[in-house]
Amino acid sequence: MSAVVGGVRVGGRLPVGVYLLSFSLFAMGSAEFLMAGVLPAVASDLGVSLSSAGWLITAFALGVVVGGPPFAVLSLGWPRRTTLLVTQLVFAVAVAVGLVADHWVLLVTRFVSGLAYAGFFAVAAVTAIGLVTPDRNARASGVVVSGLSVAMVAGGPAGTLLSHLTDWRGGFWGVVVLTLAGAVACALGLPATRPAAAPSLAGELATMRKPRLWGVYATTILSTAAYMISFNYLAAVLADVTGIAEAWVPGVLALFGVGAFVGLSVGGRVADRRPHHALLGGAVGVAVLSALLAVLAEHPVVVVPVVFLLGIAAFVLNPALYGRVFAIAAAAPTLAGATTVSAFQLGISLTPVFAATALDLGAPVTAVSWIGGILALATIPLILIDRAARP
Repeated sequence: MSAVVGGVRVGGRLPVGVYLLSFSLFAMGSAEFLMAGVLPAVASDLGVSLSSAGWLITAFALGVVVGGPPFAVLSLGWPRRTTLLVTQLVFAVAVAVGLVADHWVLLVTRFVSGLAYAGFFAVAAVTAIGLVTPDRNARASGVVVSGLSVAMVAGGPAGTLLSHLTDWRGGFWGVVVLTLAGAVACALGLPATRPAAAPSLAGELATMRKPRLWGVYATTILSTAAYMISFNYLAAVLADVTGIAEAWVPGVLALFGVGAFVGLSVGGRVADRRPHHALLGGAVGVAVLSALLAVLAEHPVVVVPVVFLLGIAAFVLNPALYGRVFAIAAAAPTLAGATTVSAFQLGISLTPVFAATALDLGAPVTAVSWIGGILALATIPLILIDRAARP
């Protein structure tokens, strides 16, 4: 049974609006993972080098990292549903314009779409916790973030397949359609509410000065880089070290996504009451499993379950990280939430730097998992400091 008190559902299932936000994040997030799959075709079609085309991935990432917080400030006084709809429409228009223009316009529209994506992500997380009682904040945040894991393991690959069946633009047109569908769903399914108190820029900035908040951001950056560096190079490890047939590689990668769903579900429920248990469990799990992947990469019978468990450990962390941000920044969550999105993206963006440093020195590809394990261990002191200071 459930009841609605003050517009917030108490008990029972999560409100449908939380799942609509997750679907919209899936639609928009698919564009992030799709570009890597069609990059050679983009370079050939636009008449640029592969390295030049690679800046299209960087432009999106930069839009997410640097654009989210300023957009959060700009939209402080807007109703949240309005902000969500505007960001989705800007995202869809930017993607569409880039598909009918040249390389330089596409580069600009990728940055703009990254900016809109970051704005949507931040406000979606704040909106989700506004739809539930405080004891379910982490669970609601976890459901929203699950849209991104679906984009990683299903949206990106499906879009890549569609692009191969048509041309490289086909998958992105699919993203446009799904994003517009998500906007319509949010317009119909989300309440037109404003924050309970009028947002204050001074209050938001004051919250951002809390050292504990930046400790959580550092944990977010390091932990995200820790598991994403193994995931980003997993296909290479499976092909070159494990020796798994090429046809089976996508299936093993999908196991990581299945594990991510499990991790988000478990992490969301644990994090609402014991956030530091979820953080420590996830960090230790990523460290141990990364080491196992590095040491036993030649053995498929070990690697396959390790990949699944790594997905669980990695995504147990995410709801707890959001939960800690919104607990510390409860009075002013919008800018803090936007910066959390930037921290996640920065962690992802750092993985090529860490990997290239090792591989350029002649290290084997399994070295990336050792790096992931070290990064995961580096989060533990930060988590313990946050736990000690928790009120």
